[in-house]
Amino acid sequence: MTAAPASGVPVTATDTAELLRRYADHPSGFLALNSGTRHHHGGPDRGLIAYTVRGRHAIQFGGPFAPPEHRAALLAEFRAAVRARLTVAQLRSEDIPLYEGQGFAVNQIGSTYAIDLAAFTTRGKPLAKIRQNTARARREGVTVTELLPGEQQDPELSAIDAAWLRDKGRHVKELRFLIGERGGPGAPLRRTFVARREGRTIGYISYSPAYGSRPGWLYDLTRRRPDSPVGTVELINLTALTAFRREGAGWLHLGLTPFAGLAAEHQPPSAGRTLAGVVRLLAEHGRAVYPARSQEAFKLKWDPQVIEPEYAAFERGASLPAVWNLMRATRAI
Repeated sequence: MTAAPASGVPVTATDTAELLRRYADHPSGFLALNSGTRHHHGGPDRGLIAYTVRGRHAIQFGGPFAPPEHRAALLAEFRAAVRARLTVAQLRSEDIPLYEGQGFAVNQIGSTYAIDLAAFTTRGKPLAKIRQNTARARREGVTVTELLPGEQQDPELSAIDAAWLRDKGRHVKELRFLIGERGGPGAPLRRTFVARREGRTIGYISYSPAYGSRPGWLYDLTRRRPDSPVGTVELINLTALTAFRREGAGWLHLGLTPFAGLAAEHQPPSAGRTLAGVVRLLAEHGRAVYPARSQEAFKLKWDPQVIEPEYAAFERGASLPAVWNLMRATRAI
């Protein structure tokens, strides 16, 4: 569901995508196009805010995707219009003054990672594991190709999704709102690379456009069959990375890993003890909730040049209901 702008003129997915291209200085900003995400539009020159609603709580994704001079006013306007207690996920460091200035408590919730494609090399010790795993996958007959436009809804990919979730176990749920999707309004702009072995599709990764100060692509959604050879995912990503670099893209963003890279020096002055304790507990004991350690290890294998903290902001402080709704909205629990 997409809200109408102040002018009352209907807003299409194309309009929303263009606003994100112009104003989303966030590596994951494209995810604001996800199916089911709502949008508060400030008009064609004032940007938008992406959010979802759970009961009396609204969950906003990222800060206002808007020109700098309109961000504070757009946030205040949205808060007045949404009529729900607001929690914000995946804020960047640059967003903290805006939200603290409007009375929010802000806490680190994880870290995001990015590869400078101009500096990337598979040579040297940091990428030794990538070289080893991709060579193994090739020896076992794995090949990687990019899907043509319109092929993202291949039934084989849906079967891989189902097998992936079954293999993860009953405690693991597929995240939503913080990751992409194969269909939905953004599908025409995504790119998908698939791995095959002996004519059978065994895994895929989809990539979304990344805008702003580090433009390029976002490693978005990854799935593989449980019986796929070691190195399948690494080979898919290396193939895509090589294609993006050849095309002149600047960055490959690996996205947010919740509960990873937590550090006291990243906590802003308004950090609340409640959320800090919950996040720390999940980071230490939450493997059944979200595989943060394995995801962080995978991303670090690519020797990313940028590792940045990301934050959550809570209106009137980090109450337990607000924390609970954030986790439920993202299916982290």
